[in-house]
Amino acid sequence: MAENVVSTQRYKILAALMLGGIMGPIDASIVNVILPTIAHFFNASLATAQWVPLIYLLTISSMLLFYGRLGDIWGYRLIYLIGLGCFVAASLFCGLAPTIYFLIVFRALQGIGAGMMMAVPFAILTAVFEPHERGKAMGINAISISAGLALGPTLGGLLTALWSWRLVFLINLPIGLIALLWGLKVIPDLKGKPGRMDFGGALTAFVSLLSFLFFINHLQVDGWSLLSGSALGIALLAGIAFLYFESHLPDPMVNLDLFKNRTFSLGIISSLLNFASQYTLVFLTPFYLQRVMNYSPEKIGFLMTSFPLAVMLVAPLSGALSDKFGSRRLAVLGSGLCAVALITMAYLPLMATAFVVSWRLALFGLGNGIFQSPNNNAVMGSVPRPYLGVASSVLGTVRNVGMAVGIAFAGLLLYLSVPPEIIAREYLTGSDAFAFLKGLHAAYLFGAFCSLFAAYFSFKQAKGV
Repeated sequence: MAENVVSTQRYKILAALMLGGIMGPIDASIVNVILPTIAHFFNASLATAQWVPLIYLLTISSMLLFYGRLGDIWGYRLIYLIGLGCFVAASLFCGLAPTIYFLIVFRALQGIGAGMMMAVPFAILTAVFEPHERGKAMGINAISISAGLALGPTLGGLLTALWSWRLVFLINLPIGLIALLWGLKVIPDLKGKPGRMDFGGALTAFVSLLSFLFFINHLQVDGWSLLSGSALGIALLAGIAFLYFESHLPDPMVNLDLFKNRTFSLGIISSLLNFASQYTLVFLTPFYLQRVMNYSPEKIGFLMTSFPLAVMLVAPLSGALSDKFGSRRLAVLGSGLCAVALITMAYLPLMATAFVVSWRLALFGLGNGIFQSPNNNAVMGSVPRPYLGVASSVLGTVRNVGMAVGIAFAGLLLYLSVPPEIIAREYLTGSDAFAFLKGLHAAYLFGAFCSLFAAYFSFKQAKGV
């Protein structure tokens, strides 16, 4: 397909994917900022309001594999555009939601659309771009994800101040409609391996991922309990059933032979570990800035953009370099820098300046930008053309699972290291602040170990990749 698409058309396709793709990260990061406002507006408890971001993440993560295989059968263009249309419509419903419970339902619908949008872009880019420029394309595409994460917190506060929290969702309408019309015009009809849908595999994968993510979330909030243990048990049983289906059916949803490819399997593991370390940093640092440094939400949002801005600057360059020199060494270098950044975060002083924090965040962003594009390039380049949709959705799935794992274990280590009454306080001083820093130390080091293992698995990939 790539040879039939002129160079200018390929980049128009990339731009269309980026315009649609920026909305998912924005909506993932923007809602956390306005969640207290939403809870107050509907007079809802925090436990109820937490389902507004949680249902979005759960719906996306548990359905990505299904959408990826559906894209291989029906076509990546169709799945992407249906998802984009669903996302826009659900955004309208979210903006008009009359109660918190309607908002949660509409966020689930929004997650369904976002999952379809996230499942197939890597497959489209891999099919459209030649191998010698695929890394560059993935690096440029990473700009939209980083820009969305960077814009989300600031945009959420600004739009809410301009009118209402409802504008946070309604702003998706003009952007989404333009992206939909543009996508209809330029995205080509691309398909993978034809066949029938494996509904047994789809159902067991959904139950396993949903239960595991629920277990991770519940473990973070309430620790080990009968409910969290039951969720883990269901996740394991459904996971075993999924593996049985995929290894015995003639036309499985996920071809397990893909994982026999060293580059694919180790790249997937590295990606999961990288996102676990990334969300350890993203989740914990605002607590340090608010409770120890007493920074305002606006200043915290501004300072946290040091990370995604660094990714935006370096990701296109690292992707282009991976086309020329291979992905393995760049992925190792990037993961190593992420580990160094998290180690420096573990030893933050009690009262640090904004610059001291921002250069550490930027260093992590530099490492993450160097790692992500080459790793994605290596993973997608190792997959046969008929399975691009599944491979793209596997990457999306491990990204979301890695986020959940990073947040859960970072929170768990913090709660194990710091008395709950200290964590509950809004501002910390003296010995309480030192105790909180001790907990951060343990959690940040956990993130550093994740990055070191990501570097190790990247190094073990096939040479020449």
